[in-house]
Amino acid sequence: MALLPSLLTPDEAWLEWSTSVLEPREMSARPGTLPGVGLEAFWSVFDAAGGSDKLRDVAVVGHLSILPAEEILAFEHRFSCLRTAVYRWDVWAAAYLIGGGCSDDRFSDFTAGLVALGREWYERAAACPDALAEHPAVRAAAGSGDLDVIFDENLNFAACSAYERLAGDTDAYWEHWAAYADARVTTAVEGRGGMGESFDFGDDQQMRRRLPRLAALYLGPGPA
Repeated sequence: MALLPSLLTPDEAWLEWSTSVLEPREMSARPGTLPGVGLEAFWSVFDAAGGSDKLRDVAVVGHLSILPAEEILAFEHRFSCLRTAVYRWDVWAAAYLIGGGCSDDRFSDFTAGLVALGREWYERAAACPDALAEHPAVRAAAGSGDLDVIFDENLNFAACSAYERLAGDTDAYWEHWAAYADARVTTAVEGRGGMGESFDFGDDQQMRRRLPRLAALYLGPGPA
């Protein structure tokens, strides 16, 4: 598959690529902000949300809404780039198994939720989507029939909601986001390395070969 080498293993190559390709513009440091929204600061938002008693997207919006408008945009840029980096057929196949099928819109929700799992699980899934078979929530969902685990539609709009809360104007967010992200997102897409090799998600044999652990969870034991 024609993938970036940095996405094949969660090592220093990944860090080098994500820092150089996904780095938004530099901003001056201010107390209580996310200067430049570096990787550590970015992931800390989801770490904090995971430890909150609120819904994940609500907790993320609450954190972002106390930041300056420019840093909300910077956060959304990194969020978008990380999702773009896992816009691949093998990741989509994992979403297909976990969600009992997966449309374009649902895959957008899946990549959002994948980032929200936090840095460790995001990097593991980016390196090998089949590793999601080891995630406790995925294993529990496979047993209960929950087809929405990982998928998180509301996170697609977290930055917009935070910006609206700060500025009181949704239109302003989209205008400023378009101006902010124009060249940056194009660069990220060009650096993605493509979606890799496509294959038939409805072919159980291929799914078992490419995603053996997830297939075992969701398709049951293979032929003897």
